Amino acid sequence: MHIAVYCGSVSGNQEIYTEKAALFGRWMAEQGHVLIYGGAQGGLMGAVSNAVLENGGKVIGVLPAVESIQKRRHPGLTEYIETKDMAERKAKMIALADAFVALPGGPGTLDEISDVISLARLHLTDAPCVLFDMNGFYQPLKNVLEGMEKAGFAEPEDFEKVLISEDMKEIGAFLSGCQ
Repeated sequence: MHIAVYCGSVSGNQEIYTEKAALFGRWMAEQGHVLIYGGAQGGLMGAVSNAVLENGGKVIGVLPAVESIQKRRHPGLTEYIETKDMAERKAKMIALADAFVALPGGPGTLDEISDVISLARLHLTDAPCVLFDMNGFYQPLKNVLEGMEKAGFAEPEDFEKVLISEDMKEIGAFLSGCQ
């Protein structure tokens, strides 16, 4: 399975984020999944990609032709795809992926996973979306999604392809069950 992983290009302020990103990368490699991500070498992006590579997995980095971003490119990518801008990068990652996982990150991470959740809600993709809830990171977003349902802006079935969890067994089963 090709899994697009969205996450921070920085590590955040808690070591647990880096540790669990590496755990997730190792799990991906052990399961034979291919990592598709933003191609950076630092932060959580670096932790997950390094773990995939160190465990014999394949890593596809998709980066826009922007000098400041290119300077952060991981030197060990299995495959490198250059796009003209961030919009094209986002579209390319969606086109390549069978599933989507968000680890902790900033506004870019939220933008990318929200886009995919919206596509799933509109049945424009059938791919599963996982928010890896390390240390309760995605609980506030879970509350927002539940609030959307409660206020009548979304239906429960709108989020049936979305899982918010930190349990690797549950995440693995969800990804396998949605294929």
